[in-house]
Amino acid sequence: MPVLYSANPVMFRNHPIGFIITLVLIGFYGIGLFILVIWYLNNKASKLTITERELLYEKGLLSKERSELTINSVRTTKVKQSFINRIFGVGKIEIYSAGDFPEIVVTGLPNPNKVREIIKRSQNGN
Repeated sequence: MPVLYSANPVMFRNHPIGFIITLVLIGFYGIGLFILVIWYLNNKASKLTITERELLYEKGLLSKERSELTINSVRTTKVKQSFINRIFGVGKIEIYSAGDFPEIVVTGLPNPNKVREIIKRSQNGN
């Protein structure tokens, strides 16, 4: 199955002020470097992949947690973006299949509206 979307949360565009502060902290005994490495590993530990038929959300480096949903079981897709998030093209995605709580929640993904559009298109069979 071809992959329609695959992305990890981004660092700078998701938290630009925090990123700049962390860079400044590198001069203070390398504290900023330690924070950047942890932050980088946390971002690389999460990944959302969308194919024509399913969504796969993987989380974790040493131990993995995987959530799979078929595209047809997705009931609602919410995209949340603050003003700064909209400027930098990132956002929070909540994917609901049944019930009142989201099955998948991913923060800091690039092009969050593209995810919503891909899911909608795939549900319509286009």
